Amino acid sequence: MSAFLLKLDANLAQPHKDFLNGAGYSAERVTDEGLSGADDAVVWQRAVAEGRFFLTLDLDFADVRRFPPGSHPGILQLRPRNRSRDAVSEILQRVVLEHPLDTLAGCFVVADINHTRIRRPPPPNPPAAD
Repeated sequence: MSAFLLKLDANLAQPHKDFLNGAGYSAERVTDEGLSGADDAVVWQRAVAEGRFFLTLDLDFADVRRFPPGSHPGILQLRPRNRSRDAVSEILQRVVLEHPLDTLAGCFVVADINHTRIRRPPPPNPPAAD
């Protein structure tokens, strides 16, 4: 079985990538791909084109109307009390322990220190009866 593919936004650090890779995921950082400072649209297009679940602190990705569940590989928007590596790591570790990320594919997820809110894709429409 291949590892679940993740794309970490530029605001996530190398230790976050190392943690996720150690947990069995295949994590890549935008920074390592020369996309640091790139427009959000460019970063997003790359994540979607590669089929990678996207992890970010960026509030520009927090609009469920713009990024409806089921229209992308998935988004985990982390909301720490502060942007320190430790604060982000604490949330990330809790989420991964409680919800394996591959179970969140296609979802729009927002997580803070205490809670994880998951918006799942709508169920497929059944075929119309004749």
